[in-house]
Parts: sequence; C-alpha cells; structure tokens
Amino acid sequence: MSDTPLSPLHLGQSSALPASPEEAVLDYVPNPRVGNLYLVRFAAPEFTSLCPVTGQPDFAHLVIDYAPQMSIVESKSLKLFLGSFRNHAGFHEDVTVGIGQRLFDEMKPRWLRIGGYWYPRGGIPIDVFWQSGAAPEGLWVPDQGVPGYRGRG
Repeated sequence: MSDTPLSPLHLGQSSALPASPEEAVLDYVPNPRVGNLYLVRFAAPEFTSLCPVTGQPDFAHLVIDYAPQMSIVESKSLKLFLGSFRNHAGFHEDVTVGIGQRLFDEMKPRWLRIGGYWYPRGGIPIDVFWQSGAAPEGLWVPDQGVPGYRGRG
C-alpha cells in the first residue's frame, strides 16, 4: 500500500504494468458511503499467471466481493495489480488466497471473499475460494455466477 493510501498514485496518471505483484501498489480512496452496508464486486474473467513448475500460462476467472468500511480499492490500481501476475509463477491456491489476503489486510473492509475459477491444468479444473469470515448480517451476497467447468459439453 502506498504511504498515502488515500492519495491515489495511479488515478488520472499514466501507469505502467508492474513487473511483479510485490511491486504493484494498490490505491485506496475514501468510501463514499461510510456507514452503509453494501457489496462491491470485481470480475476478472481473463486473469493469467504462470505455472510455477512448467512456466506455462494459467488462466482463471476471478471474482472479488467485498463490503467496504472506511476505504474502497481504486479500480485502475486493482487492474494493474492483477495484471502484474502475468509473469508471476504461483500455484492456483497461493495466487487466489494471496490476492484476497492482500486486499483484506491493506483495505480492511468489513468482509471480503474471492473465488478463483481456474481453467483445467492436466485435464482438471481447480477452483479456489477464500473469505475473511462470515458475511455481515444483512449483506446481500449474490452467487458469483461462474458455473463449474464443463469443457465443450
């Protein structure tokens, strides 16, 4: 997180894709609806990272849901952060959970969950799910809307 988390580094600026997730800076801005319980959803249907064994690309559909508290993640910085995984080698579990934990640790929302719907590797699709805890009472949490992998049929 930047030293001034509520002064976005990327918003309105030309920003290069970070070389790695560790170098990526996530920006946060004040929640415009502090005190309201609501859900924010980001879907990244074309997420890519690299297999840590073969170096071949892995593809996933990520869905990130969170209930903001004092801040929200700025979408351009999130896009750049997710894009930084293109050259990052990591197992599906590490990548999915790591993204969720970083967002939760830095943004400190009321609640966060991430679903990683990975396309088959070796003929087996891998879906990875992580959440920070139980959803707050009264929060509408819709289904993530990503069907299980069915191949061509």
